[in-house]
Amino acid sequence: MASNMPVSIYLDVDGVVNPFGPQGVTDWGGEWKIADAGILDVAFAPEAVAELNEISEHPLARFVWLTTWERLAPEFLCPAIGLKGEDWPVLSSQGWDQSPEWWKLGALQKDLAAIGAERFVWLDDQLGQESDARSWAEYHEDRVLCISPDPRKGLSRCDLAAVRTFLG
Repeated sequence: MASNMPVSIYLDVDGVVNPFGPQGVTDWGGEWKIADAGILDVAFAPEAVAELNEISEHPLARFVWLTTWERLAPEFLCPAIGLKGEDWPVLSSQGWDQSPEWWKLGALQKDLAAIGAERFVWLDDQLGQESDARSWAEYHEDRVLCISPDPRKGLSRCDLAAVRTFLG
């Protein structure tokens, strides 16, 4: 279901770009790197960052921060790990604290409605635990690619290959 419309790619940080307590080698076979992101140290796979940077150059890709880091992601995380996401839009949790639903689902839905996206990608390690988000995404079938990586490993080569395939 490819189209010439931009594909919004909603990106979380912790458990996705910054795995929790990673051990061993990355999915690419390299060593985990640790960077000082100004507010805390983050672990990352340099190859995953390079892949995200390449995908962000795809003419249909529209990356959006959807993370509790909010504005701290472009301000601190990006320069620390070399991710070229300083200018990506940032969705906020502000105003969603009174809602019974997961704030990320509400913020994503509002953004999709505002931009009129036909297809989107959601990269968040919590998707597996959020039944409302999963049900909503399943309703959209071929329009959405949801990837919920293992939070101790973050995004894998397979995950990012699926994003590339989805973009077309």
